[in-house]
Amino acid sequence: MHREIHKWWSPNLNKDMQVAVYGHYGFALLMFPTAAADFLEYERFQLIDSIAGAIDSGKCKAFSSNSINNESWLNDSMHPRDKAIRHQQYNQYIVEEVVPFIHTHCRGLVPIVTTGASLGALHAANSFFRRPDIFWGTIAMSGMYDLKYY
Repeated sequence: MHREIHKWWSPNLNKDMQVAVYGHYGFALLMFPTAAADFLEYERFQLIDSIAGAIDSGKCKAFSSNSINNESWLNDSMHPRDKAIRHQQYNQYIVEEVVPFIHTHCRGLVPIVTTGASLGALHAANSFFRRPDIFWGTIAMSGMYDLKYY
């Protein structure tokens, strides 16, 4: 399976961010990691292997984005307002940096479906419901959607 790791300085987050890409073509599957995990989590836990048939046959191309959950909802020393501000910066990073990266990498506009589990499900659903003009759907698994728990 074709695999690439991309890294760039994010002006929205003021830090380096990474995205793993799996496959050559197909609709884009934008994957958000769980809680405090990173962009390689789905590879480590063999989720990428489990969808390898769809990736290798060109049905989908997976993009696994890094998160900043430890700098927002999982940071117990932050005020809730500051957590929300940092989360909004992450939303901007996804829309203003990751989505254009996906379209450039795919050489044109492609349907993007978001997915994630746990806190990644919150990001997947939140991205889709906030911007249905950009994202075509979501697969949000075992998510916690009430932010008062964070």
